[in-house]
Amino acid sequence: MSKPAPRAYIFHGEDDLGREEAVQKLLDAMGSGPEAEMNISRFDETASVAAVINAVRSFPFLSTRRLVIVTGLLEHLGRKGGGEAAKKAQEHLISEIPHLPEYSRLALVERVSLKPDHKVVQAVISSGGFVRAYPLPEDATGWILKRAKTVYNLEMDARAASALASVTGSDLRRADNELHKLWCYTEGARPVTEADIALLTPYVPEANIFEMVDALASQNGRLAMRLIHTALEQDPREDGFGLFGIIVRQFRALLLAREHLDRGGSRRDLPSLLKMHPYAAEKVERQCRAFTLEELETIYRRLQAYDEEMKTGRIAPVLALDLLVATLSRD
Repeated sequence: MSKPAPRAYIFHGEDDLGREEAVQKLLDAMGSGPEAEMNISRFDETASVAAVINAVRSFPFLSTRRLVIVTGLLEHLGRKGGGEAAKKAQEHLISEIPHLPEYSRLALVERVSLKPDHKVVQAVISSGGFVRAYPLPEDATGWILKRAKTVYNLEMDARAASALASVTGSDLRRADNELHKLWCYTEGARPVTEADIALLTPYVPEANIFEMVDALASQNGRLAMRLIHTALEQDPREDGFGLFGIIVRQFRALLLAREHLDRGGSRRDLPSLLKMHPYAAEKVERQCRAFTLEELETIYRRLQAYDEEMKTGRIAPVLALDLLVATLSRD
C-alpha cells in the first residue's frame, strides 16, 4: 500500500531560490489553466489562521485539488510582542494540521530557518507532513559547481566557479541567473572558464580594478588609465566617486595583506582578515607582493589626500584617478 501524499508542507530557510523551487513543484502538480488557478490561494504573514484554514477546507472548484500557500506566517506568530493572540493563533493552527482534508495541500513558507523543535514543525511531521530546510550553502563555490551540472548540464572549472561565487556571494538567485546566462553563451558545448565570468558577469568595475592594480604594479600607466575610463564609460551614472571608493578599498586590502604577510602571517588567514571570498583574497595576496609595504603606505596616504580634496571640492574624482595613475606609472 502506497504512502499517502503529505497534506502539510513547511519550506524554511534563507535560500529563497530553493524554497521557491519547492513551492513551484506543488504549483506544477496543480496543472495549468483557469481551473488550477481558481484552486490556488496565497496568503502573507498578515493573514489570520482562521482565514488560512477556511481556504484549506474550501472544496475545490472544477478540480480534485486545492493548494494554499502562506508566506511568513510562523515567523510572524513567533515574533516578540505577539502576545496571547499570536500564541492562540499558533495553537489553533497546530490543532488543525492533523485534520486537513485529503483534497488540500497547505504549504507554509518561511524566509528564516526554524528550529527542529518548533511546535508547528513537530505537528506537521507527526501528522505525516513534509518539512525541508533551505539554508544558505556554506560553500558557494561548491553550490555553483553542483547547480551548473545538475540544472544546466554545464561544466565549469573550479576557478570559474570561485570567481562567480566571489561576485554573487550568498545571493543564490543572482548566481543562478549568471549560470543561465553562461549556459546560453556557451550552449553547453564547452566548460565555462574564468575568462567567461570576466566577460559576462557584471562585476566591473571590481574586475577592472584587479587588472588596473596589476597594470600599476607593472608600471603600465596607459593600460591602467584605459581600464579606469572603461569602467567609467560602462556606467553612465558613475561620476568617479564610486570607482574611487573601490580603488581605496582595494589598496587598503593590499596594505593589510602586505602587513600581515610581512609579520609572518599565513596566507590562509587572508579571507578572514580581509573579509573577502577566498578567490578575491588570493588575488589580493598575489597583487600585494608586487609592492613593498612602504610603497603601499605611500599610495594609501595619497589616496586619503585625494579623498579629502574631492570632498572639499578642490579636485574632481576623475582627475584624482588620472593623477593617481600618472604618479604611480612611468609611461
